[in-house]
Amino acid sequence: MIDSQLFVTFLIAITLLTVAPGVDTMVTIRNSARGGWKDGFATSTGICFGLFLHATVSALGISVILLQSANAFHALKLIGACYLIWLGISSLRGVFKGESIFTLPEGGVRPFLLWRSLREGFLSNALNPKTALFYMAFLPQFIDPQGSALMQSLFLAAVHFVIAMLWQCGLALAVNSARRWLQNKMVGHSVNTISGAVLIYLGARLALAED
Repeated sequence: MIDSQLFVTFLIAITLLTVAPGVDTMVTIRNSARGGWKDGFATSTGICFGLFLHATVSALGISVILLQSANAFHALKLIGACYLIWLGISSLRGVFKGESIFTLPEGGVRPFLLWRSLREGFLSNALNPKTALFYMAFLPQFIDPQGSALMQSLFLAAVHFVIAMLWQCGLALAVNSARRWLQNKMVGHSVNTISGAVLIYLGARLALAED
């Protein structure tokens, strides 16, 4: 079983990383603007199913590392903690650069095609090397070496699935009813600032934590 305190840390970190803008967010917003909230919901479903693919690949890699060396596993966890810090710094850099995180595509709503939306969502996530690297670096922080790496990884991916679906489906609804709000720079800057600061804190906390 995953330690309760570590699980709370995972919930906070994965929620912030889900809310922080990235490829998944942009694809969801684009498709929601293209085909309405149904398009956004289907796209989000495809994206979130891609998480299980990354979790499985990550678990296999973690299992191999555990068989080789406990020190290598600890080193991987340290790399993951540093990765969180880097993500936090990247978010704060976006604020200082004045970047806008939400950009809606031009043009009106187009016909909704379920299979197209599912396919686009799944492929955008499954073929994203950043997501694969993130899972490989992030999940070891919360894996108990004494348990099944695969089952624990799939469980964490399921938690991520629920959080990501709630966030992305919320975005799909927001695109329909609050286009101007989404494009407000203050909203984007607030998301980046809060996410960046907390990610840096969590990364430092994990890096300094004793095994």
